[in-house]
Amino acid sequence: MLEKKRPKALFFDVNETLLDLTKMKASVSKALNGREDLLSLWFTTMLQYSLVTTASEQYEHFEDIGAATLQMVAANNGISILEKDAHKIIMKSLRALPAHPDVKPALSALKKAGYKLAAFTNSSNKSVKNQFEHADLTAYFDEVLSVEDIGKFKPFSETYEWAAQKMNIKPEDCMLIAAHGWDVAGAVWAGWRAAFISRPGQQKFPLAPKTELTEPDLKKLADILVTYK
Repeated sequence: MLEKKRPKALFFDVNETLLDLTKMKASVSKALNGREDLLSLWFTTMLQYSLVTTASEQYEHFEDIGAATLQMVAANNGISILEKDAHKIIMKSLRALPAHPDVKPALSALKKAGYKLAAFTNSSNKSVKNQFEHADLTAYFDEVLSVEDIGKFKPFSETYEWAAQKMNIKPEDCMLIAAHGWDVAGAVWAGWRAAFISRPGQQKFPLAPKTELTEPDLKKLADILVTYK
């Protein structure tokens, strides 16, 4: 059997891949009068408008888009949320997310195996800094990359190209690890390798190229990656 060649760096999506969004979903659901059925609509709308801003050559912080789209989804369902309250809900809940239980053991194993680790997120620099401090993840990463610095959200190809350049690595030597089908699809289309973490409720996009790896959690993925030469 051929030995798998190691990527020169592993790039980790943050929200949902590393951080457990359960508490955030509870806060958003409460703001939406307990309508848990609206949570996926809100997240999809937030992603939609992040793409709209980039396609229109604009940029707003992901958290601000999250607050704005929370107001939109609420209004469409007869619920009123003030702008200041929407921002407070999103910012407070984003900063208080714990890491999934499999995250620290996986990151520790990968660092011990000599991998270079980078976080790569749609969140703003300030937000991801606060998130990692709260979840105690900062020390695991060699680099923390926010799309704020390029002003274009994932999954635009230019954003993956920028991240590879920041790490001084060719696209084919990068591997994205993410729990979102749209993110791994964007990475593969940009010439990266990719691994999909099948967190509950997440699916790969059937029309995208296959990811190199698909695992149910990060520890199982790390156990495979440490065998790469």
